[in-house]
Amino acid sequence: MIKTLILSALLGATALPAVAQTSPTDYRARLPQDEVIYFVLPDRFENADPSNDRGGIAGDRLRTGYDPTAKGFYHGGDLKGLTKRLDYIQHLGATAIWLGPIFKNKAVQGSPGHESAGYHGYWITDFTQVDPHLGTNADMTAFVDAAHKRGMKVYMDIIINHTADVIQYRECGIGMPCPYRDRATYPYQRKGGVGGKAINGGFVGDGVQTAANFAKLTDTTYAYTPYVPAAERNVKVPAWLNDPIYYHNRGDTKFMNESSTMGDFSGLDDVMTENPRVVSGMIDIFGSWIDRFKVDGFRIDTARHVNPEFWAQFVPAMLTRAQANGIPNFHIFGEVSDHEVRPAVLAQHTIVDKLPAVLDFAFRQAVVETVAGTRGTDAFEALLDGDVLYAKGADTAAILPTFTGNHDDGRFATFVRKAFPQATDDEVLKRVLLSNAMLLTLRGVPTIYSGDEQGFVSDGNDQDAREDMFASKVAIYNDNRLLGTTKTTATESFGETNPLFREIADLSKVRITHPALTRGRTLIRSRSETPGLLAVSRFDPTTGAEILLAFNTSAKPLTQAVQVETGSSRFATLAGKCAPRAAAPGSVMITLPAFGYAVCAAETR
Repeated sequence: MIKTLILSALLGATALPAVAQTSPTDYRARLPQDEVIYFVLPDRFENADPSNDRGGIAGDRLRTGYDPTAKGFYHGGDLKGLTKRLDYIQHLGATAIWLGPIFKNKAVQGSPGHESAGYHGYWITDFTQVDPHLGTNADMTAFVDAAHKRGMKVYMDIIINHTADVIQYRECGIGMPCPYRDRATYPYQRKGGVGGKAINGGFVGDGVQTAANFAKLTDTTYAYTPYVPAAERNVKVPAWLNDPIYYHNRGDTKFMNESSTMGDFSGLDDVMTENPRVVSGMIDIFGSWIDRFKVDGFRIDTARHVNPEFWAQFVPAMLTRAQANGIPNFHIFGEVSDHEVRPAVLAQHTIVDKLPAVLDFAFRQAVVETVAGTRGTDAFEALLDGDVLYAKGADTAAILPTFTGNHDDGRFATFVRKAFPQATDDEVLKRVLLSNAMLLTLRGVPTIYSGDEQGFVSDGNDQDAREDMFASKVAIYNDNRLLGTTKTTATESFGETNPLFREIADLSKVRITHPALTRGRTLIRSRSETPGLLAVSRFDPTTGAEILLAFNTSAKPLTQAVQVETGSSRFATLAGKCAPRAAAPGSVMITLPAFGYAVCAAETR
């Protein structure tokens, strides 16, 4: 049985006070790096209105998409449920909510026997309204207003790269793979390949992104023969999205070369974002969400799979629209999925694509390889050295949302269990607590995935990592052994006593009350080629006061001298256990238990 003493041993003997509520009057003045983000899939959070569980659709689960016993179908969570649980989210310490996509989705898609539902929100048919399974546009207004009244921001998850799988190809069966057909072998100016008849006369290619040029692209049969089934001919909103001319229609992406931005992602209709009509249409769509709901930011799904020229127009338009709505610090961050500690892969999208920020997959990988692995803490040197590569260097790195696990890749606790199958639950919990400490004190914008604070340990990634917060009926969720508790997901998970919840709440308060941790520069003090100490100093941007962060990724306790500023002679403990005084000018002794950490604030005079 997990003992509550673990948390006090790691955080220190004295519990920190509850997280104070942010003043509703000043939330918009906060910079992106001032936030603690809570990411939630609405369908899996709380069901406050069972009347919308089937989305107003009659029939069985293959029509409605609703089956609360199946991991790949709608479970009933909705926007009213999120509004109902704002107290819980705020008690955790979150100041911003990243809302999984809420647009109206194709309820069910997939080949026979492989169907699943659009509960996740990434199969959009109507870009203008809330999915009826999740509620109404009025419910969205009520949710955003309620969050804003508490001083909490709301970030929307948006999708531009693709829509639901509606367009089909004559050459491929519905729901079946369609190999990618490239521009060299299947040019726009020939029907079905280089030997085909001439079509689209005068079109000089997608590199000339003018309305006049794209007006000459009228025939969509250059690679495949796309068509829309009669029953779905007018299913997309706005109506212009129903025309196949606004899609690439080249088959399934290979996630490399030109197919990365022009191929269909798992069969989803890949939007031709080179076309000026598409650019203006998407600006209208998402600008309207800012106008109508006054949201505070966008997370952009599959951002790396859209051509850079699109972002160069879209991002400034969104920032301008936000400014016009009195939203000065609108936060835009793109998903650039990568699974190595190589910041250059991420940074290029802030320069070439001109995205203001991207999700920090390199941070996640560094934590996975060190705390859920055996790599040395020099992984963080590779991570932080790369901060200079971003468009505005450390200023951009400061606004990258950081995370340790998510709904696609899986939960951090799962990585720990798989990496150390012989580890006790106590050790797994300590490693997860350590990962949270890194997330909440190092540079970037910490992002908590819903359920992590309740000790969820998923069986894997994707559907396996999308457990319900309300009482679940999914057997493969309910048989999971959670951390920090003896309960299961078969009962609701909104308690506030799990040591993971308490740690996140406490460290969130430490973070948001110390500018060194939200806006301060970072200096590595100690790292190792093997598991062990990572020591980092962060500095108050106004006073220069130092906060020393120390993490032990090894299974053994350690005591080690760490360099600090010569003026940092006395220390207050913010978490863990700190030496009250420097051992000598510019040196402090750090003592940490296995997988322990400390947050030590130098006192200013």
